[in-house]
Amino acid sequence: MNKLNKAMSIVTAVLSLSVISVFALMTFFGEKKERSFDENRQLAAFPTPSFKEMYNGSYAEQVDRYMTDHFAGRSKWVYANDRIHEELSESIVNGVYVSKERMLDTEISGQDNKVLMKNVDIINAFAKKYDDTTTVYIVAVPSSTGVYGDILPSHIISRSESQKINELYQLLINKIRTIDAYNILKMMKDNYIFYRNDTKWTSYGAYCVYKTVIQKLGFQSTLYDKYIIEHVTDTFRGDLYNRTLSDKPKADLIDIYNCPGSAEVVSCERILNDGSVSEGEIYDRSRLDSSDMYSMYLGEDVPVLKIKTSNQNDKKLLVIKDSYADCFIPFLIQHYSEIIVVSPDQLDRELSDIINIKDYSQTLFLFGINDLDKEISLEKITERN
Repeated sequence: MNKLNKAMSIVTAVLSLSVISVFALMTFFGEKKERSFDENRQLAAFPTPSFKEMYNGSYAEQVDRYMTDHFAGRSKWVYANDRIHEELSESIVNGVYVSKERMLDTEISGQDNKVLMKNVDIINAFAKKYDDTTTVYIVAVPSSTGVYGDILPSHIISRSESQKINELYQLLINKIRTIDAYNILKMMKDNYIFYRNDTKWTSYGAYCVYKTVIQKLGFQSTLYDKYIIEHVTDTFRGDLYNRTLSDKPKADLIDIYNCPGSAEVVSCERILNDGSVSEGEIYDRSRLDSSDMYSMYLGEDVPVLKIKTSNQNDKKLLVIKDSYADCFIPFLIQHYSEIIVVSPDQLDRELSDIINIKDYSQTLFLFGINDLDKEISLEKITERN
């Protein structure tokens, strides 16, 4: 019996070492990818050794991250692990609630009041600085959790996004005109206004809010039946899918709203921080083949996007935004002769070094409410003292 046990132990050890060795060789010699399509993120590159990093232990940590990102069959292991986690933790995977209908972000944000106050101070300072030349408007958009949070398990407590938006608006000076998006979206919640696999609104959700925003800006909104809607893909899976790899909810549609007979885009210029200019697109369909399909709207982020239209009314709008605005911008095109779209997190210099802010009689801040309590580099929109 002892001989049999000893033989079994040896066989088990040899098999275990063989499996480990095979996976190690497959990991070391297997094809290395720079980016995970499913997770929509860059994978760790093999670190360059240095004496300092080897001494302080950071080199070993970098190697560990590299091996974790490039482990043989990694995507299948991650998928299996997330499904097990989903079953054992009340459908919560990496801070995301997963149901058959949709996914919702359960991670509590809004805890850093310092960052929020910093962003509020910058927006207030901008409105004061350009009070004589531009009227400032702001739209704070709730996430899908803010609208559908009532389907979350009862023990998950999150701060009301409606409350967060109201508190933000109360902190802004009276010169800034606030526009309600929350109640519009809450009222329309039974419609397809938010993606099932992403925190952001759909084009239809953006359209519902556009009708109110454009009236506040002094125009009549375009009727829904004037649009021809093109479904450009029905396989979109967004930021919540990237965190869970769950295919439980149905994949999403991405739509383009075409308005025949309205103003057309004459030029769309991508302006980088060094002043270089290249041609851009309102709809970059090539992005539908990427891991970030949503970036079809306006293309990859750049510091400034300058849109000129066939509209001859000489109305110019400055939009300072995050990704929520990307599918919203196309609805504005028929109302303005020129729109400047600014992504503050892409700026590495003062905005006034790139454009003349005083040329724009209206400025619209459009952000997801949960982005306004994060570092979004808004300080670049104000001039140096």
